[in-house]
Amino acid sequence: MIVCQIDEFSVNGIRGWATDTENPSQPVFLHALADGQEFLQFHCTDLREDVYEAGIPSKNTGFHITVPHSLLDGEVHNITFKNRLNQIEIYSDNQKLEYIPFAAKLPVETRSFVDGLKQGVLSGWVVCGNDIEGWKGNQQLLVTCDGQKIAQVEANRYRGDVGKALSCDPYCGFQFSPPELYRKPYQQEFRFYVLPDMIEVTNSPCLTSFVTDAHESLIIDVIDKIDSLHVELTRLRRQVREILPQPGFTIADYHSWATSYFPVLRKYVDRTRDDATITGNPLVSIVCPVWNPNLTDFRAAVESVMAQTWQNWELILVDDCSKNPELRAVIEDFAKVDPRIKPLFQEKNGGISIATNAGLAAAKGEWIAFFDHDDLLADVAVEYMLREAQRSHADLIYSDEDKIDASGYYREPAFKTDWNYRLLLGVNYVCHFVMIRQSALQNVGGLNKDYDGAQDHDFLLRASEHVPADKIHHVPEILYHWRITANSTASDIGNKRYAIDAGIKAVSDHLARKNLPAKVDSQMGMTLYKVDWEFNQSPSVTIIIPYKDEIATTARCLEAIQKYTRYPNYKVILVDNWSITKEAAAFAKKVDKIPNVEILTVKEPFNYSRINNLAAKDEKSDFLLFLNNDVFVEQENWLQILVNEALADPQVAIVGGKFVYPNQTVQHAGVLLGIGDVAGHAHVGIPRNEGGYAGRAYFPQEISAVTAAGMLIRRPAFELVGGFDEEHLKVAFNDIDLCLKVRDAGYKVIWTPEFCAEHHESLSRGSDDRPSTERRFFHETQFMIEKWGNTLLTDPFYNPHFTLDRQVFFDLTIPGVDETRYSPLASTRKKIRPLWPVTTSTAEEKKASAPEEPTAKKPPVRARRKKTSSTTITSPVE
Repeated sequence: MIVCQIDEFSVNGIRGWATDTENPSQPVFLHALADGQEFLQFHCTDLREDVYEAGIPSKNTGFHITVPHSLLDGEVHNITFKNRLNQIEIYSDNQKLEYIPFAAKLPVETRSFVDGLKQGVLSGWVVCGNDIEGWKGNQQLLVTCDGQKIAQVEANRYRGDVGKALSCDPYCGFQFSPPELYRKPYQQEFRFYVLPDMIEVTNSPCLTSFVTDAHESLIIDVIDKIDSLHVELTRLRRQVREILPQPGFTIADYHSWATSYFPVLRKYVDRTRDDATITGNPLVSIVCPVWNPNLTDFRAAVESVMAQTWQNWELILVDDCSKNPELRAVIEDFAKVDPRIKPLFQEKNGGISIATNAGLAAAKGEWIAFFDHDDLLADVAVEYMLREAQRSHADLIYSDEDKIDASGYYREPAFKTDWNYRLLLGVNYVCHFVMIRQSALQNVGGLNKDYDGAQDHDFLLRASEHVPADKIHHVPEILYHWRITANSTASDIGNKRYAIDAGIKAVSDHLARKNLPAKVDSQMGMTLYKVDWEFNQSPSVTIIIPYKDEIATTARCLEAIQKYTRYPNYKVILVDNWSITKEAAAFAKKVDKIPNVEILTVKEPFNYSRINNLAAKDEKSDFLLFLNNDVFVEQENWLQILVNEALADPQVAIVGGKFVYPNQTVQHAGVLLGIGDVAGHAHVGIPRNEGGYAGRAYFPQEISAVTAAGMLIRRPAFELVGGFDEEHLKVAFNDIDLCLKVRDAGYKVIWTPEFCAEHHESLSRGSDDRPSTERRFFHETQFMIEKWGNTLLTDPFYNPHFTLDRQVFFDLTIPGVDETRYSPLASTRKKIRPLWPVTTSTAEEKKASAPEEPTAKKPPVRARRKKTSSTTITSPVE
């Protein structure tokens, strides 16, 4: 017989002791059951001196078990213990029990953190809850300064990083900008407490000081003087600006930006209406499938259409057999009030695609617009879209969008890129607001029920098969508000898991129609897709790696290529730029023994553009790959990844990869024009596996430029544009200039995160902020600004609502301050040139098929290299 005594049962667990009266020296083994279901097996071996002193002949009879969180729900659960023979008596407070009536609830806890001061704002996050009820944001905080209560704030800002890390409500962030009275130039103590229990936030207090108005004014005066001192003072100006609080808006306070932006947009449309007259007064058919919406949201959606400044529209409401008499009455009432509202009532529920197609069949407009039954349109949406359609001569147009919650709070803006087909393969970044010409729709066809859940993605992919890229136009204005509801993908993709499989099918079938071999999978269990190309071609590639001494680094780079590269058709040219060490000489002798590696020696002052041009001059490979000697590859298929992106689209001339610092944060994820005067890297500093803004760092995509630290380029394209500019851009921006020349010739630049390598940036050459290089860097900067001008300010793949002089993908322009950004510029891209073949061929065939060089082109200056594994160039020959 086993006797079990329960001393305590609470949220902290069940404590007691047990002994076998027939064999008290052996520890008891018990099974714990709750409501008849076993949840634990355990031995009673804890030390219990008190039990031993009471007469039980063993000191090790105790136990203390943890109750599963699933039982800590406040409900009564019957807990009992059994052993193998089920002979057990349970006692508590000297009373024999058949079971323990256990009822406890997991307490509410607080998790929080103060991030600190950034750009004059104190920020952080707070969630409260537990693992059963979840962790909730929207908490109230009290702020004190030096012990004085000064404010209350809500922790309800979107913090996707916290939500992902803690699996909690992402609307948990807070920002606090101290009132002017508390922005002192000396150190103060700011504390944050979670109300109502006055629980201090982790990392509080925050000790900080602020720049006063007087100091700020002084700094600005200094900046004005610095601007006139050119090279050295340009650097000082940037340093001074970094210590100033940055005014304006950020993604973090998007709602505030939006409430300022929409009035400015309306005024701009009103003021420019006469200058942007839309010819022909086209009818716009707004097709809206309806199925059991929240009636309040539905009314708001319809009223947002009725409020349009463009009057010539029809709203086709297709009720997909909702069987809701109240909804039907609302629809019919709207139709009575405004004859432009045309209801259709389906007799059978067919799903969103069939309902939409019924609306498309009834549409009479020159333009078709797609609209969801609980979303909202900006009041100038249709008019602005028509303006842009007329200006751009587009057949399909789409706008930026955001999300709106039940309280009317604007969230999560989707500031999109211009048309980006490669990005669309990975994610439906277009989404809303989409309008298409009726004539184009006839070629594309309506929605396909086979892809319900991803029907919009499928439609856009099919549209890309019929509508030329130059007839697809992006309107960079927030014209559509996607309603966040409990059952919408705007709220949680988990509510529509079927959408993931539909998306995989949509992308796979699209690529199959284009005869592009690929395998498509979901990323992270979301409607994000990874395309693995399955080409079996291996066009020739020459890898060009400049170096000067730094032999350990160069050797590591080469060894990584030899170790990991499984691509069958490549060679390596190491460009020795006047190395002088014994290690370099020994390294050269070692390299001579490697069959597909050779050394070109260039005894000239460092000129990155020239030494790469020299290495490429006599090469006949299909592709050139420029690689820094401090980039270390780590994937067996890295070169195939780059080549495949070019094989997938003959218009792609350049492909670049993703590079990370040794600490595994991003160094390069593509280049954005206009950042830092000329260009800057995207997503710098985010963790290697993070997606950055809108997940952009997850997907291959068209982009304006990539770094030559790892750049694949079609050799005919390189020759066509004259290679790197070795006269004006010896060190900096030569890769940006090359990409822009290639794009100006009508070809594409692709960045892919699928190729990722470690990059020790400027390990051997150093940075450009040293006094000895600043003058050169300044002149190269000025050359780029003078050569490319407005191109640097209008990157088609970086939304114009992001600033160019602060944190990328974060800081927003101030609405109305720069109205030129509300007046999109006409496309200056040239007509696409004839494409070149990339399959292996004879030398004669390659020569015949390569694009002709411009007649006025001056040949690169270099000495001819002998056909040996190691060649020396000592001086230029004109």
